[in-house]
Amino acid sequence: MSELPRGLTQFIAQAGWEGAEIAPLPGDASFRRYFRLVRRSGTAMLMHAPPPHEDPTPFLDVAHWLNANGMRAPAILAEDTSQGWVLTEDFGHDRMRDWLDDHPGDEETAYTAAIDALIALHRLPPGPFAPYDMATYQREAALFTEWYCPAQGLAADEPGYTAAWSEVLLPVAHRQSPGVTVLRDYHSENIMLLGGKATAPQGLIDFQDALVGHPVYDLVSLLQDARRDVPIELENAMLLHYVDAVGGVGVDFIADYATLGAQRNAKIIGIFTRLNRRDGKPKYLSMIPRVWAALERDLTHPALAPVARWFDANIPDDLRAANGAFGS
Repeated sequence: MSELPRGLTQFIAQAGWEGAEIAPLPGDASFRRYFRLVRRSGTAMLMHAPPPHEDPTPFLDVAHWLNANGMRAPAILAEDTSQGWVLTEDFGHDRMRDWLDDHPGDEETAYTAAIDALIALHRLPPGPFAPYDMATYQREAALFTEWYCPAQGLAADEPGYTAAWSEVLLPVAHRQSPGVTVLRDYHSENIMLLGGKATAPQGLIDFQDALVGHPVYDLVSLLQDARRDVPIELENAMLLHYVDAVGGVGVDFIADYATLGAQRNAKIIGIFTRLNRRDGKPKYLSMIPRVWAALERDLTHPALAPVARWFDANIPDDLRAANGAFGS
Protein backbone atom coordinates (compact mmCIF):
# COMPACT_ATOMS: atom_id res chain seq x y z
CA MET A 1 0.00 0.00 0.00
CA SER A 2 1.32 3.48 -0.84
CA GLU A 3 1.72 5.94 2.01
CA LEU A 4 -1.60 7.18 3.35
CA PRO A 5 -2.25 10.93 3.35
CA ARG A 6 -1.74 12.72 6.63
CA GLY A 7 -4.94 13.04 8.63
CA LEU A 8 -6.74 10.08 7.04
CA THR A 9 -7.05 7.91 10.13
CA GLN A 10 -8.13 10.84 12.26
CA PHE A 11 -10.84 11.85 9.79
CA ILE A 12 -12.32 8.38 9.43
CA ALA A 13 -12.27 7.93 13.20
CA GLN A 14 -14.24 11.15 13.62
CA ALA A 15 -16.64 9.93 10.94
CA GLY A 16 -17.28 6.71 12.85
CA TRP A 17 -15.17 4.44 10.64
CA GLU A 18 -12.22 3.83 12.93
CA GLY A 19 -10.62 0.44 12.34
CA ALA A 20 -12.01 0.01 8.83
CA GLU A 21 -9.78 -1.61 6.22
CA ILE A 22 -8.41 1.06 3.87
CA ALA A 23 -8.01 0.02 0.24
CA PRO A 24 -6.48 2.62 -2.14
CA LEU A 25 -8.17 2.84 -5.55
CA PRO A 26 -6.74 3.89 -8.93
CA GLY A 27 -6.73 7.64 -9.37
CA ASP A 28 -8.01 9.83 -12.18
CA ALA A 29 -6.41 12.68 -14.10
CA SER A 30 -6.24 14.97 -11.05
CA PHE A 31 -4.62 15.30 -7.65
CA ARG A 32 -7.57 13.56 -6.00
CA ARG A 33 -7.06 10.18 -4.33
CA TYR A 34 -9.71 7.60 -3.52
CA PHE A 35 -9.96 4.84 -0.95
CA ARG A 36 -12.57 2.19 -0.20
CA LEU A 37 -13.26 1.69 3.49
CA VAL A 38 -14.37 -1.81 4.39
CA ARG A 39 -15.83 -3.08 7.64
CA ARG A 40 -18.19 -5.87 8.61
CA SER A 41 -21.29 -3.66 8.40
CA GLY A 42 -20.54 -2.27 4.94
CA THR A 43 -18.30 -0.08 2.81
CA ALA A 44 -17.82 3.61 2.07
CA MET A 45 -15.78 5.70 -0.35
CA LEU A 46 -13.19 8.19 0.88
CA MET A 47 -12.03 11.02 -1.38
CA HIS A 48 -9.01 13.18 -0.62
CA ALA A 49 -9.00 16.40 -2.63
CA PRO A 50 -6.02 18.13 -1.01
CA PRO A 51 -5.75 21.90 -0.97
CA PRO A 52 -4.34 23.93 -2.61
CA HIS A 53 -4.48 21.68 -5.67
CA GLU A 54 -8.09 20.60 -5.12
CA ASP A 55 -11.21 21.90 -3.39
CA PRO A 56 -13.98 19.43 -2.51
CA THR A 57 -16.59 22.16 -2.03
CA PRO A 58 -17.84 22.14 -5.66
CA PHE A 59 -18.24 18.35 -5.51
CA LEU A 60 -20.26 18.65 -2.32
CA ASP A 61 -22.42 21.46 -3.71
CA VAL A 62 -23.27 19.52 -6.86
CA ALA A 63 -23.84 16.26 -4.96
CA HIS A 64 -26.29 17.91 -2.58
CA TRP A 65 -28.14 19.54 -5.48
CA LEU A 66 -28.35 16.33 -7.52
CA ASN A 67 -29.63 14.30 -4.60
CA ALA A 68 -32.14 17.00 -3.64
CA ASN A 69 -33.51 16.88 -7.18
CA GLY A 70 -34.00 13.15 -7.54
CA MET A 71 -30.74 12.31 -9.31
CA ARG A 72 -28.39 9.66 -7.95
CA ALA A 73 -25.18 11.15 -6.59
CA PRO A 74 -23.47 9.41 -3.65
CA ALA A 75 -24.83 10.36 -0.25
CA ILE A 76 -22.39 12.46 1.79
CA LEU A 77 -21.50 10.74 5.08
CA ALA A 78 -18.87 13.12 6.43
CA GLU A 79 -16.75 16.02 5.21
CA ASP A 80 -13.82 18.24 6.17
CA THR A 81 -13.36 20.74 3.35
CA SER A 82 -10.43 22.51 5.01
CA GLN A 83 -8.37 19.32 4.74
CA GLY A 84 -9.98 18.03 1.54
CA TRP A 85 -11.72 14.96 3.01
CA VAL A 86 -15.10 13.65 1.86
CA LEU A 87 -16.65 10.34 2.91
CA THR A 88 -19.48 9.12 0.70
CA GLU A 89 -21.75 6.23 -0.01
CA ASP A 90 -20.03 3.45 -1.95
CA PHE A 91 -21.60 2.85 -5.36
CA GLY A 92 -19.80 -0.47 -5.73
CA HIS A 93 -17.60 -1.85 -8.49
CA ASP A 94 -19.82 -1.81 -11.59
CA ARG A 95 -18.65 1.06 -13.76
CA MET A 96 -20.53 1.18 -17.03
CA ARG A 97 -17.32 0.78 -19.04
CA ASP A 98 -16.20 -2.31 -17.14
CA TRP A 99 -19.69 -3.80 -17.22
CA LEU A 100 -19.84 -3.46 -20.99
CA ASP A 101 -16.40 -5.02 -21.37
CA ASP A 102 -17.87 -8.12 -19.70
CA HIS A 103 -21.42 -7.83 -21.11
CA PRO A 104 -21.12 -6.36 -24.64
CA GLY A 105 -24.61 -7.57 -25.51
CA ASP A 106 -26.03 -5.09 -22.99
CA GLU A 107 -24.56 -2.06 -24.73
CA GLU A 108 -27.78 -0.58 -26.13
CA THR A 109 -29.64 -1.18 -22.87
CA ALA A 110 -26.95 0.49 -20.78
CA TYR A 111 -26.68 3.49 -23.08
CA THR A 112 -30.44 3.91 -23.17
CA ALA A 113 -30.47 4.03 -19.36
CA ALA A 114 -27.64 6.58 -19.42
CA ILE A 115 -29.55 8.74 -21.89
CA ASP A 116 -32.68 8.44 -19.74
CA ALA A 117 -30.70 9.78 -16.78
CA LEU A 118 -29.71 12.81 -18.87
CA ILE A 119 -33.31 13.29 -19.95
CA ALA A 120 -34.33 13.39 -16.28
CA LEU A 121 -31.53 15.86 -15.51
CA HIS A 122 -32.48 18.11 -18.42
CA ARG A 123 -36.11 18.25 -17.32
CA LEU A 124 -35.01 19.94 -14.10
CA PRO A 125 -34.49 23.69 -13.85
CA PRO A 126 -30.78 24.42 -14.20
CA GLY A 127 -28.82 24.20 -10.97
CA PRO A 128 -27.21 27.13 -9.11
CA PHE A 129 -23.97 26.82 -11.04
CA ALA A 130 -21.87 29.17 -13.16
CA PRO A 131 -22.72 29.51 -16.86
CA TYR A 132 -20.85 27.62 -19.56
CA ASP A 133 -19.95 30.89 -21.27
CA MET A 134 -17.86 31.83 -24.28
CA ALA A 135 -14.79 32.52 -22.17
CA THR A 136 -14.95 28.97 -20.81
CA TYR A 137 -15.52 27.43 -24.24
CA GLN A 138 -12.55 29.34 -25.66
CA ARG A 139 -10.27 28.60 -22.72
CA GLU A 140 -10.97 24.88 -23.12
CA ALA A 141 -10.54 24.86 -26.89
CA ALA A 142 -7.22 26.70 -26.47
CA LEU A 143 -5.77 23.68 -24.68
CA PHE A 144 -5.25 22.16 -28.12
CA THR A 145 -2.95 24.93 -29.34
CA GLU A 146 -1.32 25.34 -25.94
CA TRP A 147 -0.31 21.70 -25.56
CA TYR A 148 -0.85 19.50 -28.61
CA CYS A 149 0.63 21.85 -31.20
CA PRO A 150 3.91 22.52 -29.32
CA ALA A 151 4.19 18.80 -28.54
CA GLN A 152 4.09 18.14 -32.29
CA GLY A 153 6.49 20.97 -33.10
CA LEU A 154 3.80 23.09 -34.77
CA ALA A 155 3.78 26.88 -34.77
CA ALA A 156 0.02 27.14 -35.19
CA ASP A 157 -1.99 30.28 -35.96
CA GLU A 158 -3.44 30.86 -32.49
CA PRO A 159 -5.31 34.12 -33.27
CA GLY A 160 -6.92 32.41 -36.27
CA TYR A 161 -7.86 29.46 -34.08
CA THR A 162 -9.58 31.71 -31.55
CA ALA A 163 -11.39 33.61 -34.29
CA ALA A 164 -12.64 30.42 -35.93
CA TRP A 165 -14.01 29.11 -32.65
CA SER A 166 -15.69 32.43 -31.91
CA GLU A 167 -17.49 32.24 -35.24
CA VAL A 168 -18.89 28.77 -34.63
CA LEU A 169 -19.47 28.94 -30.87
CA LEU A 170 -21.31 32.26 -30.59
CA PRO A 171 -24.52 30.91 -32.16
CA VAL A 172 -24.37 27.85 -29.88
CA ALA A 173 -23.91 30.02 -26.78
CA HIS A 174 -26.92 32.10 -27.75
CA ARG A 175 -29.08 29.01 -28.25
CA GLN A 176 -28.24 27.36 -24.94
CA SER A 177 -30.26 29.75 -22.78
CA PRO A 178 -31.81 29.07 -20.26
CA GLY A 179 -29.59 25.99 -20.22
CA VAL A 180 -29.45 22.76 -18.26
CA THR A 181 -27.07 21.40 -15.65
CA VAL A 182 -24.04 20.09 -17.53
CA LEU A 183 -21.97 17.53 -15.60
CA ARG A 184 -19.12 17.92 -18.16
CA ASP A 185 -17.56 14.47 -17.72
CA TYR A 186 -20.55 12.20 -18.22
CA HIS A 187 -19.05 9.09 -19.79
CA SER A 188 -18.72 5.34 -19.29
CA GLU A 189 -16.09 5.58 -16.54
CA ASN A 190 -18.14 8.04 -14.49
CA ILE A 191 -21.43 6.11 -14.54
CA MET A 192 -21.98 3.41 -11.95
CA LEU A 193 -24.58 0.67 -12.47
CA LEU A 194 -25.97 0.50 -8.97
CA GLY A 195 -27.92 -2.73 -9.31
CA GLY A 196 -25.19 -4.64 -11.12
CA LYS A 197 -27.13 -4.79 -14.37
CA ALA A 198 -27.50 -2.70 -17.50
CA THR A 199 -30.95 -1.44 -16.54
CA ALA A 200 -29.81 -0.34 -13.08
CA PRO A 201 -30.11 3.28 -11.92
CA GLN A 202 -27.23 5.44 -13.05
CA GLY A 203 -24.98 6.46 -10.15
CA LEU A 204 -23.17 9.70 -10.97
CA ILE A 205 -19.60 10.53 -9.97
CA ASP A 206 -16.93 13.09 -10.94
CA PHE A 207 -19.39 15.94 -11.44
CA GLN A 208 -17.63 18.68 -9.45
CA ASP A 209 -17.10 20.88 -12.53
CA ALA A 210 -20.82 21.20 -13.31
CA LEU A 211 -21.97 24.34 -15.14
CA VAL A 212 -25.20 25.55 -16.72
CA GLY A 213 -24.95 25.12 -20.48
CA HIS A 214 -26.19 23.38 -23.59
CA PRO A 215 -28.01 20.02 -23.32
CA VAL A 216 -25.92 18.48 -26.11
CA TYR A 217 -22.65 18.75 -24.17
CA ASP A 218 -23.19 15.73 -21.92
CA LEU A 219 -24.63 13.83 -24.88
CA VAL A 220 -21.32 14.37 -26.66
CA SER A 221 -19.38 13.39 -23.56
CA LEU A 222 -21.28 10.09 -23.39
CA LEU A 223 -21.58 9.23 -27.08
CA GLN A 224 -18.15 10.42 -28.26
CA ASP A 225 -16.39 8.80 -25.32
CA ALA A 226 -12.61 9.15 -25.20
CA ARG A 227 -12.34 5.90 -23.24
CA ARG A 228 -14.35 3.39 -25.28
CA ASP A 229 -15.58 3.00 -28.83
CA VAL A 230 -19.25 3.85 -29.32
CA PRO A 231 -20.50 2.55 -32.68
CA ILE A 232 -21.84 5.32 -34.91
CA GLU A 233 -25.11 3.42 -35.26
CA LEU A 234 -25.53 3.43 -31.48
CA GLU A 235 -24.60 7.12 -31.27
CA ASN A 236 -27.30 7.98 -33.81
CA ALA A 237 -29.88 5.74 -32.14
CA MET A 238 -29.23 7.34 -28.75
CA LEU A 239 -29.52 10.85 -30.18
CA LEU A 240 -32.85 9.87 -31.72
CA HIS A 241 -33.98 8.40 -28.40
CA TYR A 242 -33.12 11.67 -26.65
CA VAL A 243 -34.87 13.82 -29.24
CA ASP A 244 -37.99 11.64 -29.17
CA ALA A 245 -38.14 11.87 -25.38
CA VAL A 246 -37.56 15.59 -24.88
CA GLY A 247 -39.30 16.84 -28.03
CA GLY A 248 -39.04 20.35 -29.35
CA VAL A 249 -35.30 20.46 -30.02
CA GLY A 250 -34.35 23.19 -32.42
CA VAL A 251 -33.38 22.75 -36.05
CA ASP A 252 -29.78 23.46 -35.02
CA PHE A 253 -29.61 20.57 -32.54
CA ILE A 254 -27.29 18.40 -34.64
CA ALA A 255 -25.17 21.40 -35.64
CA ASP A 256 -24.75 22.28 -31.98
CA TYR A 257 -23.94 18.64 -31.17
CA ALA A 258 -21.18 18.62 -33.79
CA THR A 259 -19.87 22.02 -32.68
CA LEU A 260 -19.62 21.16 -29.00
CA GLY A 261 -18.33 17.72 -29.96
CA ALA A 262 -15.48 19.35 -31.85
CA GLN A 263 -14.84 21.79 -29.01
CA ARG A 264 -14.77 19.02 -26.41
CA ASN A 265 -12.61 16.71 -28.49
CA ALA A 266 -10.07 19.44 -29.23
CA LYS A 267 -9.97 20.19 -25.51
CA ILE A 268 -9.45 16.53 -24.62
CA ILE A 269 -6.57 16.13 -27.06
CA GLY A 270 -4.93 19.10 -25.36
CA ILE A 271 -5.63 17.74 -21.87
CA PHE A 272 -4.31 14.27 -22.66
CA THR A 273 -1.16 15.81 -24.11
CA ARG A 274 -0.74 17.94 -21.00
CA LEU A 275 -1.20 14.91 -18.76
CA ASN A 276 1.71 13.28 -20.52
CA ARG A 277 4.10 16.22 -20.82
CA ARG A 278 3.42 18.05 -17.57
CA ASP A 279 2.10 15.37 -15.23
CA GLY A 280 3.98 12.28 -16.40
CA LYS A 281 0.83 10.27 -17.21
CA PRO A 282 1.46 8.77 -20.68
CA LYS A 283 -1.43 6.29 -20.49
CA TYR A 284 -3.80 8.92 -21.88
CA LEU A 285 -1.88 9.15 -25.17
CA SER A 286 -3.35 5.85 -26.31
CA MET A 287 -6.82 7.42 -26.27
CA ILE A 288 -5.93 10.34 -28.52
CA PRO A 289 -6.56 8.51 -31.84
CA ARG A 290 -10.14 7.73 -30.75
CA VAL A 291 -10.70 11.39 -29.85
CA TRP A 292 -9.14 12.56 -33.12
CA ALA A 293 -11.48 10.27 -35.08
CA ALA A 294 -14.51 11.81 -33.37
CA LEU A 295 -13.14 15.31 -33.95
CA GLU A 296 -12.64 14.61 -37.65
CA ARG A 297 -16.27 13.46 -37.95
CA ASP A 298 -17.50 16.57 -36.15
CA LEU A 299 -15.47 18.82 -38.44
CA THR A 300 -17.33 17.53 -41.49
CA HIS A 301 -20.52 19.30 -40.38
CA PRO A 302 -21.05 22.56 -42.30
CA ALA A 303 -21.45 24.46 -39.02
CA LEU A 304 -17.76 23.77 -38.31
CA ALA A 305 -16.47 25.10 -41.64
CA PRO A 306 -14.30 27.91 -40.17
CA VAL A 307 -12.69 25.55 -37.66
CA ALA A 308 -12.26 22.82 -40.28
CA ARG A 309 -10.43 25.28 -42.53
CA TRP A 310 -8.10 26.19 -39.66
CA PHE A 311 -7.27 22.52 -39.04
CA ASP A 312 -6.65 21.95 -42.75
CA ALA A 313 -4.27 24.91 -42.84
CA ASN A 314 -2.43 24.26 -39.58
CA ILE A 315 -2.37 20.54 -38.78
CA PRO A 316 -0.60 18.28 -41.33
CA ASP A 317 -2.46 15.15 -42.35
CA ASP A 318 0.22 12.88 -40.91
CA LEU A 319 -0.32 14.35 -37.42
CA ARG A 320 -4.08 14.19 -37.40
CA ALA A 321 -5.19 11.20 -35.32
CA ALA A 322 -1.53 10.68 -34.41
CA ASN A 323 -0.85 8.86 -31.17
CA GLY A 324 1.83 11.43 -30.50
CA ALA A 325 5.34 10.38 -29.54
CA PHE A 326 5.64 13.55 -27.49
CA GLY A 327 8.55 12.55 -25.36
CA SER A 328 9.00 13.76 -21.81
